[in-house]
Amino acid sequence: MSGSFRDRRVVIIGGLGFIGSNLARRLVERGAEVLLVDTLAPDQGGNLFNIDGIENKVRVSTVDVRDEQLLYDLVQGRDYLFNLVGQTSHLDSMRDPYTDLEMNCRAQLSILEACRKRNPDIKVVFASTRQVYGCPEYLPVDERHPLHPVDVNGVNKMAGEWYHLVYRRVYGVRSCVLRLTNTYGPRMRVKDARQTFLGLWIRRVVEGKAIDVFGDGRQMRDLNYVEDVVEALLLAATSDEARRQIFNLGADDPISLRDLAALLIETHGSGEHRLVPFPAEHKAIDIGSYYADYRRIRTTLGWAPKIPLRQGLAEALDYYRTHGQRYWEEEA
Repeated sequence: MSGSFRDRRVVIIGGLGFIGSNLARRLVERGAEVLLVDTLAPDQGGNLFNIDGIENKVRVSTVDVRDEQLLYDLVQGRDYLFNLVGQTSHLDSMRDPYTDLEMNCRAQLSILEACRKRNPDIKVVFASTRQVYGCPEYLPVDERHPLHPVDVNGVNKMAGEWYHLVYRRVYGVRSCVLRLTNTYGPRMRVKDARQTFLGLWIRRVVEGKAIDVFGDGRQMRDLNYVEDVVEALLLAATSDEARRQIFNLGADDPISLRDLAALLIETHGSGEHRLVPFPAEHKAIDIGSYYADYRRIRTTLGWAPKIPLRQGLAEALDYYRTHGQRYWEEEA
């Protein structure tokens, strides 16, 4: 169980997005003073509806996080910073590498410089991605696996990790890194596949449309329900053992994409999926099968996922059956 956050001052960068808003809800429940910082940039998943019901219990600042000076007052006096900002689309990173560079490198440096100059004692947790590993050489993938990302997004996320580790070593900014796998659940972007393929699948099932599974569908994936990811973030923030560490998140029940589509349809109660050829631009950056070895975080922090995949899918489907129109439309 993660430590107490009562009366702690917390800033979440990317706080109106999927994971950030779910994290905010848990922190509000625990009595934290929460500031959400978000650019609300188009196509990045920020959605004001994500804080429906807690909007009067948090502060929101919509600023460009690449502007270091705008961040000075936002990090000063804060106990914890959860850095969840970043461009997540692998395809977008190839089509527009400069925007990916801005959001996944320059923005990270701006955040860290603000911390160094205004609050070097703040505890920082950075959300990275499994994409830094590229095509796995072995499975499950542990933290010692070589890093050879297959797209611009993975390269820039890898740089973001190292900025945090360097600022820890050189300037004493207390940081750690979590490498997230496929995170899913309420409040994720489902308008398209920019954030996760599963979001688009959920939308299509709810709308009564077929799911397209690329290739033969045998690619393996592990998935984490968002509440389990939130718990990992909180544990990483409050544990002294997490400092300077890199942790994989993962699950005990990796599943093929074909079987995942079938499980989603079964959980919903109707639908269909079809195998379709890989689009060329997807195939060029596909990593094949991936699932993680998460023993390091389990041993060090005591974290393990608790929500079974079937239960998590059911809860996500229930959420979008009720609130789907808030997410099919433009987020902001």
